[in-house]
Amino acid sequence: LEMEGNQITLDSLEKGTDNPAFSFEGKKRYNEECGGPCSESQEEKRERKGRFSSYCRKALQPASKAKHFCKAHAKVLRIVVLGLLGVAYLCYFIAACYLSFQRALALVVITAVVAFFICWNIFKKYCGAKALLLLRPAGKCFQKSWPWLKWILWVALLAGLVVWLVLDTGRNPEQLISLGGFFFLVLFLFAFSKHHGAVSWRAVFWGLGLEFLLGLFVLRTTPGMQAFQWLGDQVQYFLSYTTAGSSFVFGNTLIEEVFAFQALPIIVFFSCVMSILYYLGVMQWIILKISWLLQISLGTSPTETLSVAGNIFVGQSEAPLLIRPYLTDMTLSEIHAVMTGGFSTIAGSVMGAYISFGIDAASLIAASVMAAPCALAMAKLVYPEVEESKFKGKASIRLSKGEEQNILEAASNGAAASVGLVANIAANLIAFLAVLEFINAALRWFGAMVDIEGLTFQVICSYVLMPVAFLMGADWADSPVVAELLGMKIFLNEFVAYQQLATYKKNRLMGLEEWDGNRKQWISERAESITTFALCGFANLSSIGISLGSLASLVPQRKGDFASVVLRALITGICVSMLNACLAGLLHVPTPVGDCALFFSTTNFSSTSYTMYTCCKQLFGSSVLQNGTLSFTGSWAEQTESVLWLTECCMHYNHTSC
Repeated sequence: LEMEGNQITLDSLEKGTDNPAFSFEGKKRYNEECGGPCSESQEEKRERKGRFSSYCRKALQPASKAKHFCKAHAKVLRIVVLGLLGVAYLCYFIAACYLSFQRALALVVITAVVAFFICWNIFKKYCGAKALLLLRPAGKCFQKSWPWLKWILWVALLAGLVVWLVLDTGRNPEQLISLGGFFFLVLFLFAFSKHHGAVSWRAVFWGLGLEFLLGLFVLRTTPGMQAFQWLGDQVQYFLSYTTAGSSFVFGNTLIEEVFAFQALPIIVFFSCVMSILYYLGVMQWIILKISWLLQISLGTSPTETLSVAGNIFVGQSEAPLLIRPYLTDMTLSEIHAVMTGGFSTIAGSVMGAYISFGIDAASLIAASVMAAPCALAMAKLVYPEVEESKFKGKASIRLSKGEEQNILEAASNGAAASVGLVANIAANLIAFLAVLEFINAALRWFGAMVDIEGLTFQVICSYVLMPVAFLMGADWADSPVVAELLGMKIFLNEFVAYQQLATYKKNRLMGLEEWDGNRKQWISERAESITTFALCGFANLSSIGISLGSLASLVPQRKGDFASVVLRALITGICVSMLNACLAGLLHVPTPVGDCALFFSTTNFSSTSYTMYTCCKQLFGSSVLQNGTLSFTGSWAEQTESVLWLTECCMHYNHTSC
């Protein structure tokens, strides 16, 4: 049935007739029915809208003028703002120094470093070309004299080094063992060099020289020791802020008693901070400065140097991202150097976890910094450059910033990116410790068949790698334990090894007996220092897959090239950590015990410590028992309370005098 007028009928609906209410005619009819007022109201609306837009433009004119003014005078305004900020900071700096210069010493050092680089950049920008022009005659003269001048410098340096070694090792002859181990490892790597005749000895000597100078500064000079100790303390203090987040999420009980909630959140926090620093460009600036120093001294290409410098702060998967656009055209020698840098160092995020174990922060930082020049030197010794590098004459390599839009996104991305790393570490620890226990059970079973009791993977490593541990400078008594930890690092991973080293260190600091039957409960401070340096690197069998996977994902077409050099890079990385350990043994200075009589007079003997253990051993060594009469030798004979102190020591330790 059809409806009347313009209404829709069933037939029209089937035929697809439009609704007249929405047609042009319908609209016209509607306007006619309105009789005009509707159209007038539309015009009034347009007029009101125009007047409103005019008012808005007038109201926004001052803001628009201010915007144009800022654009036109952006340079001047920037100088004014920076000047005001500089004046404000100067007032703050003066006030801090005036109130307490000792307290503000760290602020003074940071301010001096920043001021130096700012002044240097200003000098280069405005006076660099003129300075180079003035120094050109001196440069030409130096270049003419360099062929014979360099030999004089080398002879002088070598003579100075020999004299220093003779004088220094005269007081501690055991340091010569570490020196011998250092030369042995260098010769070992040279024996396995890919091209013996193409070795760049400039890179080798400069790299080892920089490593030695860094070690000397950190381990022997008072400013170096204080600086790195202060830096280590600040890192520990900084990482302690992790507790605020982890205690809120997991609760105080878990973070105090469970390892996973104690150490792994530190990686999340550190990764977040590193991401923020990358967003701000701070890390790129630091890495570029370090790579520039290594490049001009060792003569290596910018790409490989940049990657190795980046490895001081980031892991073996992240450092190649710095040179991602250049990986396609890099030579095999450069790829080998990139891989070696990854195997020779540890990432800053996991360093935070090792510090939380109780490992010395200053030693870990020093080991990472010292590994960079050594890794480049040994990489060029094992796989010298025989191809023509496309980047040799390149003035600079561009570093890109992150893709984050703001600092909050950078922080969030850094924390999110660490989740995979944390899960990977947790999974590896569960798997490796379980596999280790299974291997030990199997070895004990096989050993029992031939009456060999207590055969384990650690025991095998302690025998096989014991000569290596001894060559690094560990005492013969400590060498089995050091070799055991070294085997854990190479065949399992350094996380497990550092955890075990932390246990040994904790036992020593608690003042436990050195020996529990035939088992050593801790190792000496010297052996601890050597082991800390020897374990500082990702060079283990499981890292082969990580290195190949990360590089192949960036440049899939070069997967075969990566696989061809990865084993050499792994062995080189292991040896780089051992070379650092040899230097730590050569430069180690024993901690003075102090006045034991003063210590005994002020302690209550309720708990033990390493100082108490050392002093009690001194007291035991000076005691003489003849015909039932107890007497003391040396300075202890002058102490009236020596017998009382000996009695207290006997309550904690066993000795024949007891």
